[in-house]
Amino acid sequence: MDWGAIFSNAAVELISPTTAAYALAALGLAVHFGYTGLLNFGQAGFMALGAYGYAISTLTFGFPVWAAVLVGIGASVIFALVLGIPTLRLRADYLAIVTIAAAEIVRLLFTTNTFEPVTGSANGLSGYKGGFAALNPIPDGTYGFGPFEYNAYDWWLRIVAWTIVILACLFTWQIMRSPWGRVIKGIREDEDAVRALGKNVYFYKMQSLILGGVYGTIAGMIFVLPRAVVPSNYQTSLTFFIYAILLLGGAATILGPVIGSMVFWVLLSFFSGFIARAVEAGWIPFLTSIQAGQLRFILVGVAIMLIVIYRPQGIFGNKKELAFVK
Repeated sequence: MDWGAIFSNAAVELISPTTAAYALAALGLAVHFGYTGLLNFGQAGFMALGAYGYAISTLTFGFPVWAAVLVGIGASVIFALVLGIPTLRLRADYLAIVTIAAAEIVRLLFTTNTFEPVTGSANGLSGYKGGFAALNPIPDGTYGFGPFEYNAYDWWLRIVAWTIVILACLFTWQIMRSPWGRVIKGIREDEDAVRALGKNVYFYKMQSLILGGVYGTIAGMIFVLPRAVVPSNYQTSLTFFIYAILLLGGAATILGPVIGSMVFWVLLSFFSGFIARAVEAGWIPFLTSIQAGQLRFILVGVAIMLIVIYRPQGIFGNKKELAFVK
């Protein structure tokens, strides 16, 4: 058993673009669920809009990077308005039903053969990274040490991804300390009391839904820069993974989604490498390679369960947030 390779592969996930994308998407859910109390189960839909908005704008219309990013953000704002206008005046469970259905509708629209010339249907899209790569100021070559050794493009992607995550964390921390943030947290605790103070609860909820959705959209763009856009990546399970990350780190925290994403992906990579090598070594003779791939999710789930049992408020959470989540 090559433990060095297993731990190296797991350590790589600490700063991977995928970890950054999930951290940003989970931060968006923290704005929705942790701070405002909105049950959004459609974050995968926002990520899909960001990914396809960027890819289609680049491939079909030849937009530069900044314009493609704006297209994705604009699509997410429209999506949030479509979701929020009919549901935000109702109970939170209505929003949960609408968002999970809307995210599936978005995914299926990108999958259908009707729009195949633009979306690529089930095969997805690729070849849209040239504009982003052209902005890379790092000279060609390989840099780093140990498992953290990457080429110029990979370092550029990681630098941009984690810079966006850090800026989003700082922005969220600042606005949650502002009067707007205090109203948002008041809505989470008792929206009738906030409404009695003369605040437009519906308006604040809509702002929160849009802000968290924009985070998810930008996360979707980061998620596809190291890979192709494939609609199967945006199934409902994606949102469930993000919720697991959010609750792992702490529902109403700033650093919780970031640390939760790191822990989640490190554990997933570690168990994936360990199980694959254990099957090859004959330690688990009753498993096939396909079954071993599913076992890693079981072990990650057990690890998350243990953390939730012994640290139910999350890594950075507190008892007050735990009371809200319950």
